Amino acid sequence: MTEAEILEKLKEAITTYDDSLAEEMAKEAVKIGMDPLKAVDEGMVKGLDVVGELYENEEIFLPELMMAARAFQAGMSILEPKILEKGAEREKKGVVVIGTVKGDIHKIGKDIVTLLLRTSGFEVHDLGEDVDLFNFIETAKKVNADAIGLSALLTSTLAGQKDVIDALEQNGLREKFIVMVGGGAVTPEWAETIGADLYAENAQVAIRKLTELLEKRKQN
Repeated sequence: MTEAEILEKLKEAITTYDDSLAEEMAKEAVKIGMDPLKAVDEGMVKGLDVVGELYENEEIFLPELMMAARAFQAGMSILEPKILEKGAEREKKGVVVIGTVKGDIHKIGKDIVTLLLRTSGFEVHDLGEDVDLFNFIETAKKVNADAIGLSALLTSTLAGQKDVIDALEQNGLREKFIVMVGGGAVTPEWAETIGADLYAENAQVAIRKLTELLEKRKQN
């Protein structure tokens, strides 16, 4: 197979949610000596772009988005070791610390955002559920994060998002991190009230908005 054919098949593997095709074509790319970064960026990422657009237009929904991300991971399981062998690195878009706030044990939405952030080129530190505000802040400082993601599904735990932002302000760290909030109980009005930088109704939008915000920060 030619490089162009493999790249097209890698893209197709993502848009058809085909784990085995992604793995097979990734192996084929390695076999012919293709640059593994090219296989990722010009093959699988192109597929993710298509899927992301379909999701934003509500032509597909969360299950399909998850299946596309899993197919991407199947291909990465072959290509990532080769990227590391070459001493190359995918361009890292940024570092994110994410978790579900204190008192809340819901994780599905957070896990979807985490998965998509990772497949989009972010380094993600997932703290899990029921996370204490100091854990968010200390981890963000330790890993030199660009952003902190706070998830809350219950109305009763929303205050946990405000607590993190308040603590950042009190410690003179508010300007250092982009704070994004999401979850079933979160509304744009709530995000604005507590002074969050970013609210998104779904994972794909969250990643697009975060990418845009980080690019703006780099330019300033």
